[in-house]
Amino acid sequence: MYDTTYYRASSVSDATSKLAGTEDGKFLGGGQTLIPTMKQRLAAPSDLVDVSGIDALKNISVEGDTVTIGAACTHAQVAGSSEVAEAIPALASLANGIGDPAVRARGTIGGSIANNDPAADYPAGCLGLGATIVTDAREIPADEFFVGMFETALDEGEMVTAVKFPKATKAGYAKFPNPASRYAMVGVLAAQTANGVRVAVTGAGNDGVFRHAALEEALGANWSADATQGVSTDEGDMLADIHGSAEYRAHLVGVMAGRAVDNS
Repeated sequence: MYDTTYYRASSVSDATSKLAGTEDGKFLGGGQTLIPTMKQRLAAPSDLVDVSGIDALKNISVEGDTVTIGAACTHAQVAGSSEVAEAIPALASLANGIGDPAVRARGTIGGSIANNDPAADYPAGCLGLGATIVTDAREIPADEFFVGMFETALDEGEMVTAVKFPKATKAGYAKFPNPASRYAMVGVLAAQTANGVRVAVTGAGNDGVFRHAALEEALGANWSADATQGVSTDEGDMLADIHGSAEYRAHLVGVMAGRAVDNS
């Protein structure tokens, strides 16, 4: 690991001001991706601004039809929240399937979506449920937030502070996990929302998380696992690696979509 300067922020304003004074600083949440990357010397931020101790970022609340989750909430906190389980069971289930207990105890929702790993679970949850990402400067719809593999609409120095999830009429998540990492080889969040059916796919797309228009159309006409059968996924849009071919992932998209509906 290269040398870095560590700061522990006490508030959002403290965090952003500390980062603004750095040469190439990064916000640090649970560190489940950034720290291992730094250990491998694949990343070398000049400074780390730790936001995990900011109490204002650790709250979960439900007001009307909106579930708001602070950016520093851990996966375990979301998975174990009775409020989330009651309002959006699929979201609690998604969080409970991330990594292992150690990862869930440290990893945060804000860090996960800001990193936008193409195999992470939360991007599918945000995109599939039509969430809004709240930052220190603005609110960004999920449809505009995830712009490509490891890329988001965040500006330099902009910090995720919360995620707002609208309740869904029905929602389910299913993933085929890599047996070693527990990352999604294919994960699908399917939801009936106030604005229609939404289907988001993670782990499979060669440009990161994406919405599946054909599955949305099929499930909009018939919300059943049967409706997902025969819906094709373009292999040209799929990732291919040592864990699975593009053809295999394209097949799994339909399988996981059917299971997601069954889980709703």
